[in-house]
Amino acid sequence: VQVVESGGGLAQPGESLTLSCAASGSITINGMAWYRQAPGKRRQVVARITKDGRAYYADFVEGRFNISRDNSENTIFLQMRSLKVEDTAVYYCGVEYTSPGQGPAGSWGQGTTVTGTS
Repeated sequence: VQVVESGGGLAQPGESLTLSCAASGSITINGMAWYRQAPGKRRQVVARITKDGRAYYADFVEGRFNISRDNSENTIFLQMRSLKVEDTAVYYCGVEYTSPGQGPAGSWGQGTTVTGTS
């Protein structure tokens, strides 16, 4: 299973960024989610989306982010608006899946960095 994130970069307060995550392999994807880890802090969930498109967000998102999914491409997106300096973190994509002959499993991408500049 390969999970690849993209779309990170620099952003000033109030600006927007869109992250993408593509998963590939002989798998059936169940849930996909975005996590982030700021320097010196634990990894935390940002948003997750189920196979049927139900989305859940962390409280700190405060309506600023939108997670969406393209099932045909095993891809999810995170549209981030009104970015804050405290959104600075490495953003990781997590994938929950099953594969032939294997029970439920998960995989992470390598992360993409979002840096808020003041």
